[in-house]
Amino acid sequence: MTASAAFFDLDKTIIAKSSTLAFSKPFQAGGLISRRAVLRSAYAQFLYLVGGADHDQMEKLRQFMSQLCKGWDVATVNEIVAETLHHVVDPIVYDEAVALIEEHRAAGRDIVIVSASGTEVVEPIGELLGADTVVATRMEVEDGCYTGEIETYVYAEQKAVEILELAERRGYDLDACYAYSDSITDVPMLEAVGHPFVVNPDKELRRTAIEREWPVLVFMRPVALRGRVRVRPTLAALAVGGAVAVGGVVWAGRRRVD
Repeated sequence: MTASAAFFDLDKTIIAKSSTLAFSKPFQAGGLISRRAVLRSAYAQFLYLVGGADHDQMEKLRQFMSQLCKGWDVATVNEIVAETLHHVVDPIVYDEAVALIEEHRAAGRDIVIVSASGTEVVEPIGELLGADTVVATRMEVEDGCYTGEIETYVYAEQKAVEILELAERRGYDLDACYAYSDSITDVPMLEAVGHPFVVNPDKELRRTAIEREWPVLVFMRPVALRGRVRVRPTLAALAVGGAVAVGGVVWAGRRRVD
């Protein structure tokens, strides 16, 4: 069998919020940030959800988080994330995403999460979801603390670079691979595989999906992961929007996860 993988963006694709900003309150409780910073995080989260993750929004979020975490103790961050993971993440995981991950795993594909959020947050979430590999942004660390600089920013074109490098190491046939994202900034990631899907897309990505006849999925049911009722929706049942109007019948026959 040809080696293949399903690549998933994390924020607003697997979970309903920004994974990094979701931990602002636990970070405050752990003494890492002030109440004012929590309010700024909540405002950033609102803009992210309402405005979409375009390049300007992502750059502002990157700058905000880089400045915010400067001087944080890495061990403290890891401890807070581990202690609060279920409380923070459980309610915001999309049931449809978990079902889709299960379908790909049953088909023998590796599950890879590719995220612009920090590895300290993404890796525990990936472990919770049973991902085989996590590729995420890595912050620079000196003497056990964050410097406020980014070592590798896994965003936009860099996501595609990381996927291509991983495929070369693992022997993935990219034409047989799948990718899922909500954001126009992830077009390079979607273009890197043979089976691109858009999930709850922003306006620009929806327009691109219609133009390229990429299937569109809608995820609407955030659930508590530990209490989740096992649901196995077919991809055809999740398809909506212009891309499906153009190619839905063909997609149902050719694009189903096998």
